[in-house]
Amino acid sequence: MEKNDPRILRTRQLIVDAFISLTSEKDFNQITVRDIAEKATINRATFYAHFDDKFDLLHSTITNTFTDKLKKRLNGHEGFNEEVIENIFLAMCDHHKELSDLCHKGYNSLGTIIESKIKEELQKLIADLVLKETKNTIVLEDKQLVTTLSTILSWSIYGATYTWNNNGRPISAEELVTKSLPLFTNGMRKYFF
Repeated sequence: MEKNDPRILRTRQLIVDAFISLTSEKDFNQITVRDIAEKATINRATFYAHFDDKFDLLHSTITNTFTDKLKKRLNGHEGFNEEVIENIFLAMCDHHKELSDLCHKGYNSLGTIIESKIKEELQKLIADLVLKETKNTIVLEDKQLVTTLSTILSWSIYGATYTWNNNGRPISAEELVTKSLPLFTNGMRKYFF
């Protein structure tokens, strides 16, 4: 069967929906593949035909959800500029807020599990945007600088938004971005703006 077969897509969505539902009821560490399979009304073999384990399901679900949020926020934006950083920052705020609201019982345990994957996705996105913007002018030595700066930026955005959410969102996401953006853009202006 092909990956785009409607039956495969439907079963995969059943699994994801069951998983999301369970994360609102239980901590991630307490959820088993058996729980997910029962909730999705499938057998465990079917689950394993789609995912390696619950961690693979988690990574897939979070990565797809986060990537979709980023695409919506960055729709129509080309290259790398302050507006793009602002939209990435807001997408990360949305991500943390939605994840903690959806999985309020397991947000802290989920946060540490998915942190590296999200930072990796952010880093790749930022590096790709920078390289696209400067593809005709960037020299090979500068590619390491792009990697370093995109890593710093992605980890900083993740950390700032995670802390903001964990502290109960004491200010709006927009205010957080407005107050934080100069910290990012002033340092990067020398290289990319």
